[in-house]
Amino acid sequence: MKGKKVLIVGAGPGGLTAGMILASYGYDVNIFEKNSYVGGRTGFIKQDGYTFDIGPTFLMMDFQLKEMFSLAGKAVEDYMTLKRVDPMYRLQYKDNKVLKLYNDQKLMEAQMESLFPGSYPWYLNFLKNEEIKFAKVFPSLKVSYSNLTDMLRKELRAAIPYLDAHKNLFSHLGNYFANDDFKIAFTFQAKYLGMSPWECPGTFSIISFIEHRLGIFHVLGGLNEICQGIAKACRDLAGKITLNTAVKEIIVKNGRAVGLELENGEVLEGDHVIINADFAYAMDNLVPEANKKKYTSEKMRKKKYSCSIFMMYLGVDKQYPLEHHNIYFSDDYKQNITEITHGNKVPEDPSFYIQNAVVTDSSVAPPGKAALYVLVPVSNNFSGIDWTVNEEPFREKILTLLEQKAGLTDIRSHIETEKIITPKTWEEEYNVYSGATFNLAHNIGQMLYFRPHNKFEEFDNCYLVGGGTHPGSGLPTILESARISSSLILEKDNVSLTHFNDHSTLDVMGKPL
Repeated sequence: MKGKKVLIVGAGPGGLTAGMILASYGYDVNIFEKNSYVGGRTGFIKQDGYTFDIGPTFLMMDFQLKEMFSLAGKAVEDYMTLKRVDPMYRLQYKDNKVLKLYNDQKLMEAQMESLFPGSYPWYLNFLKNEEIKFAKVFPSLKVSYSNLTDMLRKELRAAIPYLDAHKNLFSHLGNYFANDDFKIAFTFQAKYLGMSPWECPGTFSIISFIEHRLGIFHVLGGLNEICQGIAKACRDLAGKITLNTAVKEIIVKNGRAVGLELENGEVLEGDHVIINADFAYAMDNLVPEANKKKYTSEKMRKKKYSCSIFMMYLGVDKQYPLEHHNIYFSDDYKQNITEITHGNKVPEDPSFYIQNAVVTDSSVAPPGKAALYVLVPVSNNFSGIDWTVNEEPFREKILTLLEQKAGLTDIRSHIETEKIITPKTWEEEYNVYSGATFNLAHNIGQMLYFRPHNKFEEFDNCYLVGGGTHPGSGLPTILESARISSSLILEKDNVSLTHFNDHSTLDVMGKPL
């Protein structure tokens, strides 16, 4: 809409997507990013010829990304290249038993029946039932819950019988699988939400279904290319993105967001403000206490938050026989999860994940070398763990595990370059509240209407995108938050949703209508 100015705090995937969509409608879009790159946690680290994704390393629901570009009249293929990853994962259990999860059904059947005899028919039953559940639940995540009456929406009414919110994810998977190791193969995805599968609502069984039914994808160059592609599309539509420019404060007058004050002292006026910063960080640092009632600093400290992650980015002068995605479970997985979610010390026997993207994408490392991304779930900073003391010992523990469990026996002698991010780093350098990298937890009391609203409650003309608002954390849902908030702005300005009508042509399974 010509003449209407939108100011966006943060160039993460949510802020960029909202900016791209609104710019396609003629809004004067201005995005301000404190870093020298776009993406936030979906950004990149380039070091000594190696490229690492900072956070997400795979894409689910590729049709969601394609739809966001379509809403702006663009085609995702013009901005990035997606490549399906199969096997999706290599899982290794405490007894060195290995399960590879495939989209290829013949390979999947062979794997399952060799390790868990009789499990494949139950797996097919899982896919059948969870497809019905996904078809019912997903539409309820695509609408706003700005008012309590929105809980009466037809989408949510249709979803309620399928939510399985009365039991935890691990118990829900017991409806299909008897073996605990096999259940774990379908519940570890709760980590994407930073939660324990013994506490995460059974609703989220749809995550593993999505992976198995629709597949997972790599973006050539790394998932950071998603945000770089959205940023280019936004600029192609005349949206403006200003890097190395931090926002100091959301300016509120008479109950309305009217602009931004930048750290350099510049004051900007706007018709709409979108917050894409980490939600709790924004409440503590960007919104004056006088303008808050529901989300004061004291109340934010009482919220429930996800776990954190200890990250090691290793550029090695050797290529190892790893799959693209590799997960190594601790000997006592449940105990490990309990330490992460309720403990106050570093895990004794941590589970960990290794991404070895070079097997799919040679561009991320020099020839003959590999960019290894090592992720270890740990407690957030409410635990009181002192990472200035624990960083080096924990690094040594993880390197030993890479040697002993992952078989990378000579890893120490092949590291050319290295970077570590601890929960302390997430909080102090990446502005992640308490280092909780997956944002607010996804318990029932912090979902739908009970999660911070897309149309912000504290004052008018302000909207939220990102993992701290509805529908929640994870790249596809963050993109969805941008679509919801963009549509709310367009509706408020009485703009016909032409692009939405022309391009929203996919059903909940990503198939053409």
